[in-house]
Amino acid sequence: MGDIFAWLISFFLLIALLILVTYQLMCLADLEFDYINPYESSSRINKVVLPEFITHGVLCCFYIVTGHWIMCLFAAPYLYFNVQLYRQRKHLIDVTEIFNLLSWEKKQRLVKLFYLIFTLFFSVFWMIYTSVDD
Repeated sequence: MGDIFAWLISFFLLIALLILVTYQLMCLADLEFDYINPYESSSRINKVVLPEFITHGVLCCFYIVTGHWIMCLFAAPYLYFNVQLYRQRKHLIDVTEIFNLLSWEKKQRLVKLFYLIFTLFFSVFWMIYTSVDD
């Protein structure tokens, strides 16, 4: 029964990550269609970047603590990418460069979104498998 609760917690953490990345994509799309100004868009995105990184770090640590090594290894490249962005100080969006990097930022977040959806499907699969196995 503990494994099912672990998968449920993993599921809700992944949903939170999906919401954060989708919010960032929506802000970038609003900027692209000129609904909001660059300052507002970058400040909105920059407010949720660190919570996204922290949530994903907690998710990876949670996989290690619960003994789901395969899922931890599967989530490790995304965590490594986030750590590298943070160490190079490229995790925040600069207001003056946002239009030059708009396509790159959108592609980056779309890849993150698809990666998280793929991870979510694995998590749901293992949750169902664990519940049927019990």
